[in-house]
Formats: sequence, structure tokens, C-alpha cells
Amino acid sequence: MKNVTKKRTYGLTKEQAMAKLDAENFNRTTVSLYKYVKISDPQGMRERLFEIWERLGCLGRIYIAHEGINAQMSVPEHNWDQFVNELYAIPEFTNVPLKIGIHHDTSFYKLQVKVKKQIVADGLTMDDYDIENVGNHLTAREFNEAMTDTNTIVVDMRNHYESEIGHFDGAITPEVDTFREELPSVVQQLRGNEDKKVLLYCTGGIRCEKASAYLKHQGFKDVSQLHGGIIDYKHQIEREGLDNKFLGSNYVFDERGREQIGCQVISNCHQCGNTCDRHVNCQNLACNLLFLQCDTCESRMQMTCSKHCKRVVNMSVEKRKQYYKKHGGNTNRFSKSRRARDIRGQQSPWYTLKKIFM
Repeated sequence: MKNVTKKRTYGLTKEQAMAKLDAENFNRTTVSLYKYVKISDPQGMRERLFEIWERLGCLGRIYIAHEGINAQMSVPEHNWDQFVNELYAIPEFTNVPLKIGIHHDTSFYKLQVKVKKQIVADGLTMDDYDIENVGNHLTAREFNEAMTDTNTIVVDMRNHYESEIGHFDGAITPEVDTFREELPSVVQQLRGNEDKKVLLYCTGGIRCEKASAYLKHQGFKDVSQLHGGIIDYKHQIEREGLDNKFLGSNYVFDERGREQIGCQVISNCHQCGNTCDRHVNCQNLACNLLFLQCDTCESRMQMTCSKHCKRVVNMSVEKRKQYYKKHGGNTNRFSKSRRARDIRGQQSPWYTLKKIFM
């Protein structure tokens, strides 16, 4: 049987919160926003935003720091205008661009507004970049046109498990777990190409904002970024009837897991090799590996990554408690999948994986 951890949110378990969402008789809009702006009192801003968004019934994960805001949210449709009006009434966030999600399935089940040192963990100091000297912002049309130039290098500024299920054709997709790792890795890969046109893209644009400033500081002269990221790219190509150059799905850090951009699935189940673009976390909490698993393997393996982990989740409750006490437990929903990456390798066929996982 599966080991299900009951997480609590404001007196409710996760299961109760999800049931409450299911009972809602209104629709929600998934939206993301970010802005690099000086916030003198992050804690005070945190309290102000939490009061507004709790009153409006918003859910989501929001980070506030002295350098700005980074938010992914779910907003009740009937409160959307009020949400925008009250957000824009705050001087620091007036007219901040809002990236509307592609699919509006359940994305968040609680409201979290946290004060952080940085809105994106990048390991940089203020001497490593100038946030006022960022790359050119390109529309979807301009990005498509720029990719046709043979002198152009396209770089995915996301993690390997994100690009595995979707990326622009021909893009460099660094094999890294974190943005902190990716910045120096990309510079190393691009060395010698300082005079070439570099195109950056990410989910909603926030990582590219910092990355483009960092690359320019490192001597790259012609750096551009996809304005609004993959999320807005999807809306623009549909609105303007443009060709879709993005292959596969867009990974998102919420309960949806991914948003489909094109009609094709470019990735495979890590256990059987069948077409699959759905990430799951291994149900052995001491493992919690993030990996790709199809419906068939989920049923057969009980949402675990290996025979060993399957045995663990089928232990008695008492034995499982003892196991976690000895080996620890990682309940982070987004535990990184470095082990899957290291096993897989960039060119390894799926059957190599099968031998190790199974």
C-alpha cells in the first residue's frame, strides 16, 4: 500500500484542502508574476500581500525579498479584477506583467507568502551582474525569427528535468539540477562565442532576467531573452497564428506538473521507455526521486522508482516508521532527480535505465 503523508495547511490536511477546492463552484485563473524592484521592508510587504490575497481567496507560492517579488498563484475568476487593481495600487508592483497559465487545473491548494534572501536562488553577489543591464526582450515572433539565424545560440535556462519533457528545437539544455549550478555551466559552455547572438528562455522569464545580466557582465555582447517565457510564448503563437518551435510540454512547479505546448510528447517513461511526460516523486520518502513514470508503471510499481522502494512502501506501518527513522525522509514535492539524470546520461537508451531501476 502507498505511504501517504498528510500535510497540514491552516488546520486542514492536504487531502481536506484539495476536497475543499473540488467543492468550489467557481473557476480559478493560474497566473505568475515577477519583478526586480527594491522592497525596503520585505516582512511588511509580506503581511500586506497576505492580507489582500487571503481575503480574495487566492492560493499560491510567493517569495518576497529586498530585490523584488516572484509569485505563482491561483486566483478566483470572480475576484480577478479586484486582484489586479489591489496589486497595481501598490507602487512597487504597478503594471507588473501578469503571465496567465495555459491550463487552469488545480495548481495550488494553500497560500504561502515567504520572505527570502533572493526571489531566485542563484548564488550571485551584486558584483556579478547589473540587473539594469539585461538582455533584449523578444516577442514570440521575434524569437522565432532570431532562431533561424545560423549564428544564433539558443540556451534553455531551466533545470534538466524541465527541459527533458520540453524545449526549443536545437537549444542547449544544460544537465543541471539548479539555477545556481546552471549559470557558471552556461558561461563555460558558451566561452569563445562572446560575439554570437545568444537567445535565452525559461518558464516565465524571471531566470532569464538574471541570466542575461550575468552573461552580459561576463562579456557576451548580444544577449536576448524570450519575453514572458514559455508561458506567454504559447499565448502569443496562438493569438498571432505563428509556428510553434517548442517541442513537448512546459514543466511547472505546482500540482499540475506540466502544461502542454505542442501536440507531441518528446520524453519517455524512465522504467519502460513508453512515451511519457509526467513526473512523479517516488513514494519511498527516504528516496523521493523525481522521475518520469507512465500510468502502467505507476500501477505496477505503486509510484516507486525501484523494486527496493516498492518493498519499502509495502512494509507494515511500524517497519516503515523504523526505516524512515534510520534512513531519513524527504517530503519535498520537488526533490531533484540527479540520480535519474546520472543514470540516464545524455544519450543512454531507456533499457539501460530499466536494468538499474528494475
